[in-house]
Amino acid sequence: MEYLIGFGIFTFLFLILGPFVIVQQQTVKPIQRFGQFKRFAHPGLNFKWPIIENAAGTITLRIQQLNIKAETKTEDNVFVHVHVAVQFKVVESKVYEAFYQLADAEVQIRSFVFDVVRARVPKIKLDDLFEKKDEIANAVRDELAHQMNEFGYAIVKALVTDVEPDQKVKEAMNEINAAQRMRVAATEKGEAERILKVKAAEAEAQSKALQGKGIADQRRAIVDGLRDSVDEFQRSVPGATAHDVMNLVLMTQYFDTLKEIGATSATNTILIPHSPGALSDLADQMRNAMITAEQVTKATEDKPVHPKNS
Repeated sequence: MEYLIGFGIFTFLFLILGPFVIVQQQTVKPIQRFGQFKRFAHPGLNFKWPIIENAAGTITLRIQQLNIKAETKTEDNVFVHVHVAVQFKVVESKVYEAFYQLADAEVQIRSFVFDVVRARVPKIKLDDLFEKKDEIANAVRDELAHQMNEFGYAIVKALVTDVEPDQKVKEAMNEINAAQRMRVAATEKGEAERILKVKAAEAEAQSKALQGKGIADQRRAIVDGLRDSVDEFQRSVPGATAHDVMNLVLMTQYFDTLKEIGATSATNTILIPHSPGALSDLADQMRNAMITAEQVTKATEDKPVHPKNS
């Protein structure tokens, strides 16, 4: 009877202390016996000896991501925060090294990232830093892959997700960009105005040329008309000279002009005292003035110059 009671107590303790270990997918549990590593329990139902054996922990084989924010300065002495995302996992064949050689993998990875970022970024100017994010990310990945491999960790990917300068630096960069864009806009606006002025000048020149051609054609038509009129008048009126015909034409135009002026009530034309016969007098006066001016100029040029007495 006592034997059965003892066996029942042993069985109860055996079951309570748990002889079985359940391991989830993509995880591994190291089994230790009295603190000494014996084996790994893989996904599924595993057996261990109660009391003398225990599961020391859980190691995940999934890809993990560690986000790191490193502060450093650039070549032009601007302090920035570089955001780095590191994706890593435990190598299944090196689970022992990952669990027993490295106390805290995340702390170790952070240290290496800080070291690489603070060694690379101070050699790059702020404007170039945004374009060389991939270069920094590759340097972080290569350095971590070399250092963490001996501890059983594989670096899947390293990304520089953001470069964050101080807020005042951001505002200054935005102002510089805005000023550059305004300068470009002003240049384009000036170029557009210049083109408009050039086109307007070309149009005006073409307009003037066409106007001059029109006036020339008009005068040519007038001359042709007057010639035809003179010829026709001489044929119709025997003995009439060209001078008589021109006086008749001028007289006709004179009266037509007076008629047009008189037909408008709101005219501001000033008429000086004149008579129809004054047209020939006006022509004679103009001719005499031109002859007199020419004689005076010629006399001045022919007048000898006497030297001054010393």
